[in-house]
Amino acid sequence: MKEKSIELLNKAVADELAAVHQYMYFHFHLDDQGYDLLANLFKRTAIDEMLHVEDIAERILFLGGDVEMEVSQPVKKIHDVKEILKLAAEMEEQSANDYNLWANECSKNNDSVSKKLFERLVEDEERHFNQYDDEMNNLKKFGENYLALQSIERSKNLGSGRPAE
Repeated sequence: MKEKSIELLNKAVADELAAVHQYMYFHFHLDDQGYDLLANLFKRTAIDEMLHVEDIAERILFLGGDVEMEVSQPVKKIHDVKEILKLAAEMEEQSANDYNLWANECSKNNDSVSKKLFERLVEDEERHFNQYDDEMNNLKKFGENYLALQSIERSKNLGSGRPAE
């Protein structure tokens, strides 16, 4: 029972760490391009993912396991906003699907606490997916003007002496 939960929880750690790295990479590049709103969305989501790692690690340690700090995949070097949002939505959707399956697996192994943790993670991943999906829809609806407005907002703030955020 414990061994299977620890294995699944460590897979989740690897996925969450990959998301942290990927989203911070996107944050840096979107910020550099002047897209403050999107850059901050990725920064906030990366922080959420770091908190997930912490929660998962605490559960692994409680179960007597060791936290494997491996990253499941390398950072993809994407700079195009549409491709960034597409990858982020895919990552969140995959995590939600995996965590649903893993919650059921933990339930089969009589580990209701890990099951509940995975279920909570599903909620967060679905919320993240929805945020990226909304941004993709805004980009489709408003086109490149949507991105231009973010750059204009940054310039306006900087010109008035306010921080770019």
